[in-house]
Amino acid sequence: MAIERVAYRPLRNANRLAPLITAIGVSLFLESVVQVFVSPAPVGLPTNAFVTQAVLRFGSVETPLTGVLLFAVSIFLMVALDLFVFRTRFGSAMRATAQDREAATFMGIDVDRVIMVTFFAASALAGMGGVLYGLRFATVNFFMGYLLGIKAFTAAVIGGIGNLRGAMLGGLLLGVLESLAGGFISTEFQDAFAFLALIVVLLIRPQGLFGQPLGDRA
Repeated sequence: MAIERVAYRPLRNANRLAPLITAIGVSLFLESVVQVFVSPAPVGLPTNAFVTQAVLRFGSVETPLTGVLLFAVSIFLMVALDLFVFRTRFGSAMRATAQDREAATFMGIDVDRVIMVTFFAASALAGMGGVLYGLRFATVNFFMGYLLGIKAFTAAVIGGIGNLRGAMLGGLLLGVLESLAGGFISTEFQDAFAFLALIVVLLIRPQGLFGQPLGDRA
């Protein structure tokens, strides 16, 4: 929230490219802070940690507890976010601000407050995603969010920028595609197939699979 106040709010009326460049700069800044003040090397969980060792068995099928935990928590968070955005008064204010910030201001919406809370919710969800990712692979490092952030953006583009449910489905489709590519072809090409899917979607349907076509403005 402090970053939004210091780095983004002054650029709110600037060219759209300015906030994007600022986002990249802030990302690199945060990674460097963790690298310098926490650890430049990966930090692993204790090898005897219950959550990383427990395995659930269903007949002849085995799955790690962390995988089930990640799936359950992810579903809960996605449903909670969807209800918050589409079923609450504040969610309506968020959607109105995203659609037309100036008109939302005329309707009495505190745009600064809406954007601040949106940054808080997005950062909290990203933090929870980092925790789940760290539990699943039993290690964390200062650079772990880089590729995840790019893939999150890829999932949003595939689903349709501005479409919350589309982004959720885009992430699911991207995960299934990576799993199939890793299982049937090679794990070395998982990322390549993810970005290949992005290129194909942009060529065939630039607004994303679930996005609305953009009309030409006069």
